Amino acid sequence: MSKLNIEQLAILKLLSKIEGVGSARIRQLYAHFKSFENILKANYNSLLEVETISHILAKKINSAIHVQRLPLIQKIETSLSELRKINAKCVTFWDDDYPEILRNIYDAPLVIYIKGSLEPEDLYSIGIVGTRTPTNYGRMQAERFSEVLSQQKITIVSGMARGIDSIAHRVALKNSSRTIAVIGSGLNVIYPPENKLLFEEIAEKGAIISEYELGTGPDAVNFPRRNRIIAGLSLGILVIESGLVGGALQTAAYAFDQNKEIFAIPGNLGMAKSEGTNMLIRKDMARLVITPEDLIYDMGIKIKPVIKQRPTSTAMNPGVNLFEQKLIQHLDIKPKHIDEISTSSCISTADCLVYLLSLEFKGLVKQYPGKMFSLS
Repeated sequence: MSKLNIEQLAILKLLSKIEGVGSARIRQLYAHFKSFENILKANYNSLLEVETISHILAKKINSAIHVQRLPLIQKIETSLSELRKINAKCVTFWDDDYPEILRNIYDAPLVIYIKGSLEPEDLYSIGIVGTRTPTNYGRMQAERFSEVLSQQKITIVSGMARGIDSIAHRVALKNSSRTIAVIGSGLNVIYPPENKLLFEEIAEKGAIISEYELGTGPDAVNFPRRNRIIAGLSLGILVIESGLVGGALQTAAYAFDQNKEIFAIPGNLGMAKSEGTNMLIRKDMARLVITPEDLIYDMGIKIKPVIKQRPTSTAMNPGVNLFEQKLIQHLDIKPKHIDEISTSSCISTADCLVYLLSLEFKGLVKQYPGKMFSLS
């Protein structure tokens, strides 16, 4: 549980209820006065010394000291007890186990509720988002990208919604990799209800995160706020199928504001579910990616510590691109079948054939009957 005591949590709750005092201002107040108790003890003139605290806000904060906090304390005690019953916890912005990557966004939630655990490797994460009603093409791409990323032990972050989100989570779990679901309801309100088993498995092998108190329903207004946390927990966001309006584009917009990497898979022209991704690419808000390796290459050093098969310099083979060099590392003098090469390199069979043909033209690879290949 949080290192803040019940009284401090009550003051935090009280401050957050003051109109015009958002998370950024509360962080400024805490940084200036060093404790929540000192904030309430501060006089009017002292409050005005804090940047962005106006005369009106100073008066409102001064008035808060007279508010009866006992009901708030009782409510928080009940909430903490209920969290313990479901093996969840409350983590505040000032706690050591608050995710560092989330701490750095402008509108970081001051309190989050976590079921499961956050691990050091979750610092290397990619958010995958998209439509709730994907086409077969969208499903295939979600499975393909999630498969490679999870095999590389990159944590997949999503929103546990129907469609692309659920596919991304399930593929990560299938590959025994980490996944984090950020939900728009309380931890004891599972939405959509058919994802109950998925919720439990993510909580067991990854983490479920919400900024909403227990009992909060999946109201529509909650999801845009949820989307900023998905972006905040991720080094980059991959959008797979989205219309021009929807949560996936909201998440991409938050990622853009947070200076995160954004990737999009192109779709067919004229298809409504491709209009959002194609627009992101056209407006140069997102990088076009065709293969998972494109994304891994573009992320570069940010995810290098967890990549099992890291891209290496092509200096030893001038004129050889990154993926051709990668294939060379998985070849030797003894011929290997294309399927074996594809599996070991985590490059699709179709892409392997293209790169191997290029290497054959360069005299670096030999091809044998039955789609067998070796180094020349």
